[in-house]
Amino acid sequence: MKEIVVVGAGFGGLAAAVLLAHRGHTVTVIEKNEVPGGRARRWEVDGYRFDMGPSWYLMPEVFDRFFDLLGKKREDYLPLVRLNPYYRVFFAPDEFVDITPDLEKTKATFDSFEKGGGDALTRYLENARIKYETAVGEFLYRDYHSIFDFLNPTLMIKGARLSVFESLDRLVSRYFTDHRAKKILEYAMVFLGNSPHNAPALYAMMSHLDLNLGVFFPRNGMWGVVEALLRLCAEYGVMVRLDEEVRRIAVERKRAVAVETTRGSYRADAVLVNADYAHAETTLLNPAARSFDEPYWRKKLYAPSMFIMYLGVRKRLDRLRHHTLYFDREWERHFAQIFDAPAWPDTPSYYVSVTSKTQPDVAPEGSENVFVLVPVACNLDDSDAQRDRYADKMLTHLETLAGENIRDYIAVKRIYSGRDFAADYHARNGSALGLSHTFDQTAVFRPPRQSKRVRNLYYAGHYTHPGVGVPMVFIAAQLAASAIEAAR
Repeated sequence: MKEIVVVGAGFGGLAAAVLLAHRGHTVTVIEKNEVPGGRARRWEVDGYRFDMGPSWYLMPEVFDRFFDLLGKKREDYLPLVRLNPYYRVFFAPDEFVDITPDLEKTKATFDSFEKGGGDALTRYLENARIKYETAVGEFLYRDYHSIFDFLNPTLMIKGARLSVFESLDRLVSRYFTDHRAKKILEYAMVFLGNSPHNAPALYAMMSHLDLNLGVFFPRNGMWGVVEALLRLCAEYGVMVRLDEEVRRIAVERKRAVAVETTRGSYRADAVLVNADYAHAETTLLNPAARSFDEPYWRKKLYAPSMFIMYLGVRKRLDRLRHHTLYFDREWERHFAQIFDAPAWPDTPSYYVSVTSKTQPDVAPEGSENVFVLVPVACNLDDSDAQRDRYADKMLTHLETLAGENIRDYIAVKRIYSGRDFAADYHARNGSALGLSHTFDQTAVFRPPRQSKRVRNLYYAGHYTHPGVGVPMVFIAAQLAASAIEAAR
């Protein structure tokens, strides 16, 4: 049995802590914020409750698999609701479509976009299914220690199905020409921190997730996932220490021996970092213990930051759904203003979550909790004045989608952007998601799970393989727990 200290109480830290405690270890989780959950924290004020970060529950089998490892049933801890519609997509204030559990209706929608669109969608989704099943079976749950692990002949043959050398946009363009069809199949790249022109085509599997497998939501929101993990922590004796920031990981003779915090020191036989990888390497470790120094992190391509508004609105907004997406005609310009010529997007595409459509108790009766998210470049001017100007711009546009006055009914308003990600999570460059998903930042090309300099120091979270997204972080937690176990 080991004494293991986990740095960070996000999904990855909590999930790994549960797995390690289940296997008999003594585990302490240390979290700098007053509320656990990392980016998935909950914020409550005046009768409104907001999930602060992740809002999509996809890849349900990943969560089921996690609970299976514990001998538990996911539904006993995390009951789900299947959404209908899955989401609403606006292409203009007067043009929108609903994507529902009825796949035949979705095919008819694609037929309305272009001739043969429904049949093309059938073929595309079969391609996406193969990619997904190959990725889950051969790629996502595998750890990579060297280029030879990634490029072995068996994996290369099976990996050819993943189209890792082709961009997602190029793949989608082989099936569709209409911009509306393409945007529906490419939008998920925003949540993986990349442009469809740069993301590997293997991420076509995301369309299999929502159109074939379905879009679900926990009964108590994404905070319900945090609650489930905290319940498991209590059952297995994991100690979760909140409002306590880690200042240093003490290393002696190439082994982490203690984690020093603002409140004390914790002896450790192994340390698992679920905090920002770049922050941990450059701030928590002495130079001799770092696998990567500052020049390494400067060369990396980071995922976008996000401009978020949390709005408590004293009325019902009938045109918005639980998940609503707006895709501007100039969406290519938006990607350019994120990755090529960083600027506040002047023609933004954006996402709106209104979880009160599914969970009425997250807002007072007759009200809505509204979450507005705009992907933006990192390191922009993030002054109060700039945030207020952009909030006014986005409110004006949101009112055109909703078809009614919103601003006069706002009871609660909070803005969250790059500077907050940096302050609350030590996120490098204020990125909301860490490293972007490009070919040269995939699998073995992402930072390694185990430190190169410290034998018993490990990393979980979205920097490591398999990367960005709640399901991926759960997989990373399993891989990290297994790596610690293997070192016994």
